[in-house]
Amino acid sequence: MPPEAIENKPPAVTVVIVSYQSGPTLRSCLDRLGEQTFRDFETLLIDNASTDGAPRAVAEAHPWVTLVEAGANLGFAAGNNLAARRARGRWLVLLNPDAYPEPDWLAELMAGVARHPEVKSFASLQRSADRPGLLDGAGDNVTSAGIPFRGGYGRRAPAALPEGEVFSACGAALLIDRALFLEVGGFDERFFCYCEDVDLGYRLRLRGEPTLLLPKAVVAHVGSASTGVRSDFAIFHGSRNRIWTFVKNTPGWLFPVTLPLHVAVTAGLLLLHWRRGDVAPAIRGIKAALKREDLAQVLADRRAIQARREASPGAILRVMALDPIAFLGRRLVIRRWKGPRSAAA
Repeated sequence: MPPEAIENKPPAVTVVIVSYQSGPTLRSCLDRLGEQTFRDFETLLIDNASTDGAPRAVAEAHPWVTLVEAGANLGFAAGNNLAARRARGRWLVLLNPDAYPEPDWLAELMAGVARHPEVKSFASLQRSADRPGLLDGAGDNVTSAGIPFRGGYGRRAPAALPEGEVFSACGAALLIDRALFLEVGGFDERFFCYCEDVDLGYRLRLRGEPTLLLPKAVVAHVGSASTGVRSDFAIFHGSRNRIWTFVKNTPGWLFPVTLPLHVAVTAGLLLLHWRRGDVAPAIRGIKAALKREDLAQVLADRRAIQARREASPGAILRVMALDPIAFLGRRLVIRRWKGPRSAAA
């Protein structure tokens, strides 16, 4: 059943799916989206010049979907930015083409909005689509060394998780106020993909905008279905963008204090890649991050971001995973929500 359409009335929600060579998963994603109990939404499918024919085929099979052909592979970041500018919904919901939402997913997200009118960014609970019983993620976290990781990834799913504050939302299934998304500039399009969601969440944090995990809003996520979990592409972009996220966003005294930790952990990750036999794309990513002209632009962005900062370095540190290598255990880091003041204090 297609979402409800009321003539001349903007929907409450715009769901955005950015697709690139997503044929094996895209149809299932849209089938599940069409089963949502919450009906007041529109769907924009951004096709990044796929050659598998899947976007047009599934759009024809789901006539309530608006297909937007980007004309080139814009990447996840620019594809979502394009959709955000075209969206009509008050709320922007991002959904990966390899994420399969439960029927009450949107209803639970909107129930969270109603419970927390002071919050403008929400994360879904992601279960593993191909490893039953395991988590794919419960929000994104950042260690005190500035290393991002998906909380709970690969861990056995507990019987229940608390609703609470996480550092940022994973871009595979998040909800954000569309006006806020546009106001902060959306995703950094130079990232292309990987870490762009943590970078966005970090910038929100610096403005005093928290992110809450809504554990009853559930999707099953395959993860890196288009690019491969440990492909050269993924390793290169992850290695480059992780450094850019750290340099752009780490505020005030926290930057010089944690820079040695960041360098040390990055060296450790290089050793891990060497042992796995995939160190070459990691080295290329680090070199690309430190390329003079690109780093100069990142530093310029840093000055602009920090000039508008409202949250203190101490407030940012308090919502991080203090253990600099917490990512090794993919720990769950969910804090009790104490209200909007806690985000910037």
